[in-house]
Amino acid sequence: MTLILYPLAALAEIAGCFAFWAWLKLDRSPLWIAPGVLSLALFAWLLTLVPSDAAGRAYAAYGGVYIAASLCWLWLIEGRRPDRFDLSGAAICLVGAAVILLPARS
Repeated sequence: MTLILYPLAALAEIAGCFAFWAWLKLDRSPLWIAPGVLSLALFAWLLTLVPSDAAGRAYAAYGGVYIAASLCWLWLIEGRRPDRFDLSGAAICLVGAAVILLPARS
């Protein structure tokens, strides 16, 4: 379930933040705020569904997924291909997320 929740949460967070970016930096209508707020609320709710014994651990592991998802957004939505440094950094972050999330804890 975590492998589904984290990417969905990342998509919701990035879309919500992009709505504000579009309004403030791309001169879009302030009406972009409403879907942005809803998307950010969806993001927060999705993170609460992640099975974890501690919120901080769930958020820390999510950080790696967020970084990789942001680079996917860069490529797919903004049309700018990530370079080798972007991809290397994202890979390191995903390994870090796995190290945090996957060990069995007592």
